[in-house]
Amino acid sequence: MSLNPSSNTAAPSSQPVSLGVVGAGPVGLSLALMAQAAWPAATITVYDTRVTDERIAQDARVLALSLGSVQTFERLGVWPAIAAVAAPIQAVHVSQRQPALLGLLRPREEPHLWLRASEQGVPMLGAVAGYGSIVMPLRQAWQACCEREPQRCVARYGTPVSAITPKAPGVEVDAGVVDQHDVVVIAEGGVFADQARKAVHHDYRQTAWVGQVTLSGLAPGTAFERFTTSGPLALLPLPQANTASLVWCVDRDDDPVQALSDAQRATVINSLLPAAAGRVLSVSPLKAFPLGLNAEKTLVQGRCVRIGNAAQTMHPVAGQGLNLGLRDAYELVRGLSQASDLDAALRRLEWQRAPDRWSMIAATDFLARSFTWQLPGLSTVRGMGLELLAKAPPVQRALARQMMFGRR
Repeated sequence: MSLNPSSNTAAPSSQPVSLGVVGAGPVGLSLALMAQAAWPAATITVYDTRVTDERIAQDARVLALSLGSVQTFERLGVWPAIAAVAAPIQAVHVSQRQPALLGLLRPREEPHLWLRASEQGVPMLGAVAGYGSIVMPLRQAWQACCEREPQRCVARYGTPVSAITPKAPGVEVDAGVVDQHDVVVIAEGGVFADQARKAVHHDYRQTAWVGQVTLSGLAPGTAFERFTTSGPLALLPLPQANTASLVWCVDRDDDPVQALSDAQRATVINSLLPAAAGRVLSVSPLKAFPLGLNAEKTLVQGRCVRIGNAAQTMHPVAGQGLNLGLRDAYELVRGLSQASDLDAALRRLEWQRAPDRWSMIAATDFLARSFTWQLPGLSTVRGMGLELLAKAPPVQRALARQMMFGRR
């Protein structure tokens, strides 16, 4: 499937429509750029509370991009700038510490699975890049649109939105002055701890400790997902040699990480990682983030649409939050740019996005909750599942396609 909305065979709509985008993060800016290319008659206004580029450029949060997201950025023309400071993911190693029962049966083996780009016939499975290094090229691309077409592309930075109100037939946005739009997209989500409670909500009572590690023996371009008794531990490759981004999920009520020094944390991580990951030499100071599920039942309410973290905040076990948000943006622009009836198009969007959206929410929710279940033999069942998956190449291919492109 092409991820360029303007590549559809039907002629773009000439309907003069006003689109408001609240939130100039990766999802909001990508949507605005897609709409600008696919919807030549639309007026597009992007709102964001942030005004300075310097603070955004210094934002070092690390994001995992699927291959589909990389293709989206390629078609938006921003991937060369991102790629220069990104690390491609050539392989993913998924494993579990040997459950007791399987340890008795196979003392020398651990359940594990390799997914390799070469085996899937793709140049990479995805990539890893910093938040700032993704947002800045998108921001610069949108600024270029605003300078080229100021009559229809507008950036209202440093203008917090205080209210979003249905006003038939469209929506009003109060950002100091009140603007009327035919459709408003909310793409400003934030993290779980800072969000208002949505319709589908569950606190996993888990904490993600996030930072960087340096290793010896780390295979370039390899990501690791390790299932431990307290939660998943993930390493994502970074552009710097022998360096990886760490996401370490543990029980919040019995946190084994908080009281440890950096050196002690390195020792514990080494005891958890598989041999294939190499050996941790040092750990940066870590930041803690509470984890939970917070999702809207519906993306669409009248002429107002939520996408990305504004629609669903998930556990990072699969690293799919941004990728799902970009697919939301693509399908929204594709549907609206060809629509003669905006309300009907928005209703169709809800049905079209449901399989991809809810399958990803359900999968991450199941995995996250499974680490809190105190059931005898559960880790053995999970380990056996990994072993079966490792011996089923067709299922592996289906899983890899799901992670790269979502459910189609």
